[in-house]
Amino acid sequence: MDEWAEVRWRGPNWLNPGDFARNDVAGNFSVTLVDVLDTFVVLNDPPGFEDAVRKVIRWVSFDSNTKPQVFETTIRVMGGLLSGHLFATKPEQPFHLPWYKGELLQLAYDLGVRLLPAFNTVTGLPYARINLRHGVPKGESTDTCTAGAGSLILEFGTLSRLTGDDRFEKAAYKAFFALWNRRSDIGLVGNTINIFTGSWTHPEVNNIGAGIDSFYEYALKWYIMSGEVEFLDVWQDSYASVMRYSRAPDGFWYRNVNIHSGDAQYGTIDSLSAFWSGLQVLGGDIENAVKSHLIYYNIWRGFSGLPEVWDMNYHQATSFQYPLRPEFVESTWYLYRYLYLLFDEANPLHADDSHWVFTTEGHILTLDPALLRPISPARRKLRRVENLQCPAYAPPMLAYDAPEDYTRDSGLVGGVMARGDFEYARNLIGRLHSENETRWWDPDGWCALPKHEPYTYDFVLSAHGEVVLEDPRPPADKIIEVADGYLVQNVTGIRVHIVSRLDGKGYDIAKLGPYAVKTGQRIYFNDTQLSLTPVDGQNASAQRRRIPEIELRLYLDYVDPLLQLQAPGMHDVITETVVPAATAMFAGDPAAPRADDGTHPLRFGHGAGVRLVYAPTNPLGCAPYTEALDGAAVLVARGECTFLEKLVFAQRAGASGVVVLGNEDQHINPSVDLAELEAAGPEINEVAIVVLRRPDAQLVAEMLDSAERHGLGDVRLVVETWDDGPQRRSEPTKTETGHGGKLEDTQRVLYLNNHPLLNTRLLV
Repeated sequence: MDEWAEVRWRGPNWLNPGDFARNDVAGNFSVTLVDVLDTFVVLNDPPGFEDAVRKVIRWVSFDSNTKPQVFETTIRVMGGLLSGHLFATKPEQPFHLPWYKGELLQLAYDLGVRLLPAFNTVTGLPYARINLRHGVPKGESTDTCTAGAGSLILEFGTLSRLTGDDRFEKAAYKAFFALWNRRSDIGLVGNTINIFTGSWTHPEVNNIGAGIDSFYEYALKWYIMSGEVEFLDVWQDSYASVMRYSRAPDGFWYRNVNIHSGDAQYGTIDSLSAFWSGLQVLGGDIENAVKSHLIYYNIWRGFSGLPEVWDMNYHQATSFQYPLRPEFVESTWYLYRYLYLLFDEANPLHADDSHWVFTTEGHILTLDPALLRPISPARRKLRRVENLQCPAYAPPMLAYDAPEDYTRDSGLVGGVMARGDFEYARNLIGRLHSENETRWWDPDGWCALPKHEPYTYDFVLSAHGEVVLEDPRPPADKIIEVADGYLVQNVTGIRVHIVSRLDGKGYDIAKLGPYAVKTGQRIYFNDTQLSLTPVDGQNASAQRRRIPEIELRLYLDYVDPLLQLQAPGMHDVITETVVPAATAMFAGDPAAPRADDGTHPLRFGHGAGVRLVYAPTNPLGCAPYTEALDGAAVLVARGECTFLEKLVFAQRAGASGVVVLGNEDQHINPSVDLAELEAAGPEINEVAIVVLRRPDAQLVAEMLDSAERHGLGDVRLVVETWDDGPQRRSEPTKTETGHGGKLEDTQRVLYLNNHPLLNTRLLV
């Protein structure tokens, strides 16, 4: 341990300059003394802090003929000096030193000046090592790692803001973007790079661990600390690429992948990568932070520490040393702070809403508001409207206040151990369960198998689903910039890059053709070709386009008047209502016109309507039905299987169609691949499937439940047709003193492959 080595008065290895393990850190400048300055702050030890500051001022000098690593010296020494200076000069707190005259800042400035020659390269990428007295020696290695060159902006930027000398921030800024601008076509940076050629060196892999880790960390933390929005852009783009390519298929751990193809290279993780879940908390992705943290938690439980390297494929450590690294502790602290301390109203952390951060070495840095730079008018105009908010974490619910309504979020909240995937993470590591853990088990319990959608997608849009060539430079009449986003007049050929939302409710378009779409901006689609979708998803230019939304009228076909007067609660029973429903791009079209003889090609919802039924033994409709449905429309919940599978099972049981209870507030128009449609057979065109929004689904479910509870007649479903012109949408009708309300207008969003794009709006 390098810290313990310093305590034992072991400085650099003067006899062996190639002993990088010691010499990279130990530069003959009392690194441990400087590194622990703000540790006294964390431990709430003002006398110890003052004593350490006095000793640093008296003994520390950087006029030393040593060649330490630029990165290690910056994060340990410069970070410690800057943090100590901030606490020593901040009044009205216990670590303020009235006698202090800025000596720590002067030392940091001297160190910064000695490090600057390392940045004198063609690319702006710094040498990995520099002699503090003589500069860069001849023959110095020209290779450096991404973390080493790209994790300097917190310390160098703070030094520039405090001293007014912008050379340091400019150097760190140039080095950071020299790396980012050399990312691969799929948005990944490599592990090591040649500082003169700017080429990634073999084997060109990306990961979240050693060699790259703090590059991501400093992108997000410098934005938090300074408000420089370009660093937020880097964080969001790099995070999306890591989540798409490096994240393992189960969503719990992160692989080493090729930066050009995204193919997995090897399945090991290192202890440094344990920082990732803490960074995910800072970035607002709590759900994925919990998952990644569970991996390191289970390794810790197995070893009472984190081995340097763990092989996920063989469930064993391959490097057993444990140098007391703080990454896992930091991530655990961030999760604890978010998941638990938020409910501790008296905790002092709640009173501190400033933009302080921990550096990668654990030093506490912040910038006074006077040192922040407001966004320029030109950049503000370019970025327009942004809404940077993180979603709230949804904890597992052990019991609901209203068991019949699982959509409500009130009830008995469980901790992380109550998650359905908690045991999966332990099994993934191969750790045996402890006796204490078995006490939480339930003979009737179950463990969730992980399932996640890809984090990002790319599509080339077309109005009718056909394959078209990409338009790399869409003209002004296709995409128009508006105050809060973009207006798309013609979708054909426009490439969109969509990214999963942190709240898990769908996706957002992050890139529209050549334009970056910022958080909070909206994309409006006004292409009239989108108003009518194809019958089967094929190029249907010669076919009738189907309507994406229809109206369903539901009514009770028999209500006993005497029962209305006598039965309690009957006055609140909905007897008739009209709800909007989204149609599918496949199977029968419920809005197709009548034939010449007046008949309709489908039974679903035509004529006097069909019965709407619910099968309690098959609530999701993802298994064969045990009873004949005899032409009824069957009500099923969304989930577990595809829309096509739900329809196939219903059709085989004799149903005329399927009504899906949606779990989203926007409409979704289901679609399928042509191969899947052909496999289902031509008889699939004799039945139809529609999807309800969540509010309408609750209304229909309540109506069906009331009819069964009060012993009323069947609920019948009719597809509203407009042979004589469009009709006004009806309001829910309740018997006698009912209190029906008008249905909300639909806010229609664009869907791609069943994924709702929530920052879009359809104007057609």
